[in-house]
Amino acid sequence: MLEHLIALDQRLFLWFNERHNAFWDPIMYWASNQWIWIPFYAFLGYWLFRRYRRFALYFALWIALLITLSDQGSSHLKDWVRRPRPSHTERLAGEVHLSAAGPGGEYGFVSSHAANCFALCVFLGLLLPQRDRPLKFLLLAWALFVSYSRIYNGVHYPGDVLGGMLLGSLLAWVTSRLFRMFVNIYLLKIKRR
Repeated sequence: MLEHLIALDQRLFLWFNERHNAFWDPIMYWASNQWIWIPFYAFLGYWLFRRYRRFALYFALWIALLITLSDQGSSHLKDWVRRPRPSHTERLAGEVHLSAAGPGGEYGFVSSHAANCFALCVFLGLLLPQRDRPLKFLLLAWALFVSYSRIYNGVHYPGDVLGGMLLGSLLAWVTSRLFRMFVNIYLLKIKRR
């Protein structure tokens, strides 16, 4: 059964990865580069501050905690599972289209990019009210775009990306529950003063 899943994952990877062209290559390269997203993160921080002035710092601290958990968790999972990336799989040698970023580290399960993006996306998606639906859709589109870029760039199988999405979403769900508890306790203390 496991061999069939691995073979399916490899076939899906090759199908997605071979869809490269000169137009999308630089876009997908930059989509995977964390530094290109600094203006997006700055916009998000500014937006949170404008909308939730008093609690923006708490959002920022909890997001920092969540991303640390997601990033470290996905990195440790890579070392524990030790599944080679497509770019490090002998059977796929010569078939993998790599971006200018290169082959990445040796192991790929789970994708840290997908875990971190989905952690942020799901965390804010669960906590922000319905009136912020446009931002929620923007975050989801961003998380999917960055996650897909990892397959396009030849450094992750679809299963690696899906695993990262699930890990990030699970951590976001747990962290959002803890954040709500924190806010409720904090607000209760303020009201009692």
